[in-house]
Parts: sequence; C-alpha cells; structure tokens
Amino acid sequence: MWIKRLQLTDFRSYSEAVVDFDPGPNVIQGRNGAGKTNLLESVSFLSTLSSHRVAASAPLVRAGCRRSHIGAELIEDGRSIQVQVRITPGQAVSVTIGGASARPRDLPGLFRTVLFAPEDLAIVKGDPANRRSFIDHVLIQRAPRYHSVISDLERVVRQRTALLRSALGHLRNSDRQSVEQTLGVWDDQLVSTGAELLRGRLKLIDEMSEPVAESYRELAPHSRAGVSYHAKSLGVEPDGSANLPRDKESLAELMREVLIGRREEELARGQTLVGPHRDDVFLSIDGMPARGYASHGESWSLALALRLGSFRVLWEVDQSGSQPVLLLDDVFAELDAERRSFLASFAAGVDQCLITVAVAEDVPERLGGRRLDVVGGSGEISSGQVKSSDGAP
Repeated sequence: MWIKRLQLTDFRSYSEAVVDFDPGPNVIQGRNGAGKTNLLESVSFLSTLSSHRVAASAPLVRAGCRRSHIGAELIEDGRSIQVQVRITPGQAVSVTIGGASARPRDLPGLFRTVLFAPEDLAIVKGDPANRRSFIDHVLIQRAPRYHSVISDLERVVRQRTALLRSALGHLRNSDRQSVEQTLGVWDDQLVSTGAELLRGRLKLIDEMSEPVAESYRELAPHSRAGVSYHAKSLGVEPDGSANLPRDKESLAELMREVLIGRREEELARGQTLVGPHRDDVFLSIDGMPARGYASHGESWSLALALRLGSFRVLWEVDQSGSQPVLLLDDVFAELDAERRSFLASFAAGVDQCLITVAVAEDVPERLGGRRLDVVGGSGEISSGQVKSSDGAP
C-alpha cells in the first residue's frame, strides 16, 4: 500500500495543503522550519494515531483553530481507499475509512508506516519510556488489537495507583481489609491486561531480534547489535527474557506471584510497581549496554537498525506482501558517506519512501524519484521529477 494524495486542513503550520506522491522515492526539500517534518508527521499519524514529536494532540492543530484534519488517498493493488482523520484536542480521534465511520484501532492495521527521525536517538540514549513507546507502536501496527490492550492497561495502572496513594500514610487508621479487597479487583485486571501486553512484546522482540541484528551488520559490519526484553518489574535480568514463558496463562501466574510479594512495598510507596509499564527493552552493541556506552555514531546506527528491523518485521507479517511506507525525516545529513549510501539503496528498493532534506546535496545522487519543494509551510508545495545518477527517472 502507498499514499497517492495527502490533504491537510489546519494541521500544524498548514491552513490548507494538497500533496501528490508517487511510488518509490519522494524527496521533500525545504529550508528549516518550512514544514517538511509536518508532512511526514501527518502521514505517520495516519498509521499510528500518535505523533513522534509530542504526546498531546493540541500542538497538531494550527494556532487559533479548533481542530485539524488529515485526509489521504491510499492505493492497494490498484484500488483507491479514502481515509479521513479529524483531530480535536480533548476528544477522541475521529476516523473515516472509505466514507464510513471506523474505530481508531482499525487504521493502524490498514496503513503501516516506519518513521526514522532525529528523535529516534532517544530510543537508544533516553529513558525506558522511549523504548516502551517504540516497541508498542510497532506492536500496534503488527496487531492492532493491542491498541485497546495498552489503553486498558494505562487505565488500570492509573486507577490502581490512585487507590494506593489514597491509602499512603494513613493505612493504619483505615480498614486494611477493605483496601486489600479493592486492590484485589484491580490486581485481576492488571494481571490480565499486563500478561497480554507482555506476551505481545516478547513475541515481537523474538521476531525483531535477527532483523535488527542483520540491519546493524549492514551498517557496521564489524559490530554486533542485540535487542532483548527486560522485564524489570518481574525481577528478570536484562538478558533473561529468553527464560520467560511465552503463553499468557504462565505470564499471568508469574506476574500475580510477584505482585503479592511486593504488596507491602507498593502500599509503602503508593505506586504500582509490577507490570509492563515498568519494563524496558535492552539494547546492546558487542555485548555492552548501548545506553551509556555507545558513541554518537553507534547510537545513530542502532536507532536506524531498529527502524529497518521493524520495517522488515511489518513487511513479513503482512500476508498480502504490502510493504510499510518508509519515512525518513532529515536523517541523511547525520550519516557518514557509507551509511548514507546504504540507506539510499534501501530506500530506493521499497514500494514508497518519503524523505525530507534541507539541502538537496544531502541525498545521494543514485536516489531518483519525485522532488517536492516546500516553501513557508503554508501549503506552497511545488513538485517535479528528480533523475537518478544513471539518467533514469
């Protein structure tokens, strides 16, 4: 599947914009601040219903406006599919597919994208929340039902933590039995949703491990990258995920056992300490933790390998053979010549790739395709064809 036309209304800096894309490479050029990233962000939002730049939806709406709108014409096997998304701060996202109202969870399963952006350095160098967000976004695109699982878990953790905090400091004067009974209800929900998400994450990490390692070997032939799940809240060591069970029932039993064992600690601290919301993804280079040990260049290569590995996994899971759309946001300037050449070769071989650059010279000559020039970020977008180095369009 690829995106043929993108329509924006009051999205970020755009009051109105209509952009046509081709299969293969599409190079979006413009000065810093012109609105290039906004285009890629809107395309990514169509597949994930989230932004890689902000957590809240308000910044996605143009200043002074009440809502924003993203429309797209998608092409699959020659068939046109119209998709519409309306973003209203403080409200659930409204989704229309083929002219009919749809559930938000239906969109990630329809249209898949993989975005590589400068913010991806935080996956390697940042806090565990960045790595959990990364793996969950891939998981939702791979199996859209996890959108509901993750939402349910977040709700359970909020409510359960609120109960623990209400008992904090004055549990001696309250009815402990009543608190324990109420906690038991939330425990059941935490174990059920937590075990389901944990099973999904473990399965995805198992599938991604070799594609990520392969992608890193292509970027850095003399180094070895590793990715594994770190179930911190269950007391598992960073390299111990291989020993965890893979079925939901066994994971739920293990989680409940740890939950009971940490009851007093949770009551004393007023926090929910057990569950996937406390876990991490362990990234390594040549056996050493990437966070804290990897150089800037190694971190860039590992972040790129994670995205290319997820691209390969999402492509393989789609039985129709449809590739995700690859989005590259201003990343060529950060890569050396060898890695730039590899990424250009990879991008040239996918069904569709959207690439943003501030300077045309950052894109290797071998990468042809359509050229889009963005001026000012208010909808002024002109297009043309770029020839590859061998003269072919």
